[in-house]
Amino acid sequence: MLDVTVIEDPEAAAVSLDPTRARLLAELAAGPASAAMLAGKVGLPRQKVNYHLKALERHGLVELAGERRKGNVTERLMRATAASYVISPLALAAVQPDPERFRDQLSARWLLALGARLVRDVGSLVTGAAKARQRLATYALDGEVRFASAAERAAFVEELTAGVTALIRKYDAPDAEGGRGHRIVVAVHPTLKQSEPEIPQ
Repeated sequence: MLDVTVIEDPEAAAVSLDPTRARLLAELAAGPASAAMLAGKVGLPRQKVNYHLKALERHGLVELAGERRKGNVTERLMRATAASYVISPLALAAVQPDPERFRDQLSARWLLALGARLVRDVGSLVTGAAKARQRLATYALDGEVRFASAAERAAFVEELTAGVTALIRKYDAPDAEGGRGHRIVVAVHPTLKQSEPEIPQ
């Protein structure tokens, strides 16, 4: 089972977004199960669960993990093909965000468009590398910083921009034969506030 996989097909995306099928995917990500085993967990008849499992299997979201005899019946044990799924903007190709439409480094919506392109491009690269049975060379840095003021944040962004720009100038070799272009995305956004736990009265 993969840790995460990208859904690019619109029909597969629609199948995965159905609440019942999403629940089945979550159950099968925890471990293989038969339709009969899942029926009790999701509160549906086994036949209905089988119907949903076939739809998920048709789109490669679940797969056969094995079979077992139970009385006179052979049960199919299914498992999710990944622990989690990401829907690529390719699933909505006609309306996917395009960061080239406008460039505004201070716009949250432009940052969102960049994020969508990142999911789309890396998702396609992951799919291609898996088919070719090759490793994909990527790197990501994730961190958190607490700024004392808006002025400190602005100074940080200015230094970050200057530093990354200098690195790009130093290592960029547009005419290198056999070289390969790499995209660099640097983002700074507020950290989501965690919900405060309720204090018992």
